Amino acid sequence: MNRPHKILCALGATFALLLLPSCESSDARADDTVKQQAESDSKATQQDTHSMPPKTNIPSKRTYSKSGFDVTPLAKSDIAELAKKLDPEAFRVTQSSGTEPAFCGNLVDNKKQGEYCCVVCGLPLFSSNSKFNSGTGWPSFFSPVDPAHVSEKVDGGHGMERTEINCARCGAHLGHVFEDGPAPTGLRYCLNSAALVFHEKGSTMPASSEPVKSQTAYFAGGCFWGIEHIFQEAPGVITAESGFMQGTKENPTYKEVCEGDTGHAETVKVVFDPTVITYRQLVDGFFLMHDPTEVNRQGPDAGTQYRSGVFCATPEQLAQAKEVVSKLTSDKKFSRPIVTQVELAKKFYPAEEYHQDYVDKTGRACHVGNPWPQVLGVAK
Repeated sequence: MNRPHKILCALGATFALLLLPSCESSDARADDTVKQQAESDSKATQQDTHSMPPKTNIPSKRTYSKSGFDVTPLAKSDIAELAKKLDPEAFRVTQSSGTEPAFCGNLVDNKKQGEYCCVVCGLPLFSSNSKFNSGTGWPSFFSPVDPAHVSEKVDGGHGMERTEINCARCGAHLGHVFEDGPAPTGLRYCLNSAALVFHEKGSTMPASSEPVKSQTAYFAGGCFWGIEHIFQEAPGVITAESGFMQGTKENPTYKEVCEGDTGHAETVKVVFDPTVITYRQLVDGFFLMHDPTEVNRQGPDAGTQYRSGVFCATPEQLAQAKEVVSKLTSDKKFSRPIVTQVELAKKFYPAEEYHQDYVDKTGRACHVGNPWPQVLGVAK
């Protein structure tokens, strides 16, 4: 039986949310309020230096998989250039949705440990850990290495409706997926050997088959809901995660942090691609998205957990962050002294799940506008 095509859709919020006081004055930001999808509707108005100029030519937003690969769709011109290197059979299969004869592919009976990557762009697609003998004559797998690495579309050719699978990065035709596979997924990804290149476990992977060499940075600027959301908008940011840092208690809960006894600050862990956005640009954006002159507060949210901080993962980051603060001070960008803590990072503790992607979940705005056109639109 062919797997029916599934259509996923997102519905916007249709009800207004209540305004809530800060965590200091109540426990309104605890679990029950999140379930009601309510949050503070306002943050402090920033100085004129925070206003955003018209959008300029900035890098386009990249798409990254959870396993750390850049899966941004390639341009047609780039795909055409890569396809020139394919042998005739691989070109026919991947570029013209061809199918190789059963039991003729060189990977049908391959039992070695390793990864099966796209023959066109090199993106890892399937692993030997999910390969099984389906008896159909084509390499078969019950799951991809990462769901974001494989795209699907309806194939209505040959008088039937099937689900075609393609490489998410370059669009290469791979094969089809059916609902007659083994546990745990019950799926059978039926692949063409010609669409794949196998890399045995322990061998050196080409650069095109490696995840992004990411770096990590940490920022505290008041309510972590808004800070997380704004960093997620930056081209080159792979993930942004809300949590707590620089305190004394291990694995603190949100309630404990709000009580003010743990010493933690609401912090966002930013994992980024340094080939798209630099650490310096992230720091520049951070000083545009909050008020670094407020002591232990941001707008209506007051308490030590709302303090401003740049917590540096390396001595090099520490030097760069201090340089930014020094320049902002000498250029008199703020009418009051910058109070942002700039220090080496301690252990990061992720916040509870309901805090993650809070702005996306509730549709509520938090903090000032998008700083990335200003930061990335100006040559450094």
